[in-house]
Amino acid sequence: MALISTSQLADRLHDPKLRILDARWYLDPSRKGIDAYSAGHIPGAFFADLENDFAGPGGKRGGPLGRHPFPSPAQVQNVIRLYGITAGVKVVAYDDAAGAIASRVWFVLRANGFDDCDVLDGGITKWIAEGREVTTQPPSISTMTDFVVSPRPELVVSKAELFAQKDRALVLDARVLERYRGETEPIDPRAGHIPGARSAPYTSNLTAGPAPVFRPAPELRAHFESVGVSHEVEPIVYCGSGINATHDLLALEIAGFKGRLYGGSWSEWSSDPQLPVATGDQP
Repeated sequence: MALISTSQLADRLHDPKLRILDARWYLDPSRKGIDAYSAGHIPGAFFADLENDFAGPGGKRGGPLGRHPFPSPAQVQNVIRLYGITAGVKVVAYDDAAGAIASRVWFVLRANGFDDCDVLDGGITKWIAEGREVTTQPPSISTMTDFVVSPRPELVVSKAELFAQKDRALVLDARVLERYRGETEPIDPRAGHIPGARSAPYTSNLTAGPAPVFRPAPELRAHFESVGVSHEVEPIVYCGSGINATHDLLALEIAGFKGRLYGGSWSEWSSDPQLPVATGDQP
């Protein structure tokens, strides 16, 4: 179901057909994922550079493409070869943000035809809390593969496509409620949300506690049904820049639903002064 537990990963840790990707990334530019990786990571893990490997070029704050454009199939093809991802290999992605970053890896691979990727439930936070092994040594396995991506463009919606569909589609906003309401906007040009979008913060997918994990499938199913999701109504999900929205998409998968990503998300939408913005609690 696209999740793997820490105990399940520990049992497979030395499987030569396993590829582990450390996807730690931080919005705060003073913090670097590579520094966290270098200080200690799960044995065998590669560092997955979110901005260079799992986002396309041209992204910037206030830019017309948004902060993290969805990567092209050609870029993903190169990434897949870099990490030795091929048929028969299982990929496990993790972060220290309860899956909010690692889910981007899962979705990018899925959108390019590679389905055997799981997100580590609880991430390295839970892994360390359980006293499991970490290392500062880089992996020493052979990479480079002949896997050819098979893009699924229907999973990613463009700004033009969303604008054309927004009045009849179910659109979910995965950002925290304060940003949805427009009470604060720490990074993008305008505050608020896409008119008609319903609030579905990715944090609602998680249990409470110091090492949160995804809520059970029945709870997630009820949660998404409460905002209008059904097997007949598949949502388009967005967030700030197309990262945390994939957490909602993973939670939808766990709940037995399907969804699509608005790749440019709020960072792209709010950068276009001709597009409308709504504020407050209501869509």
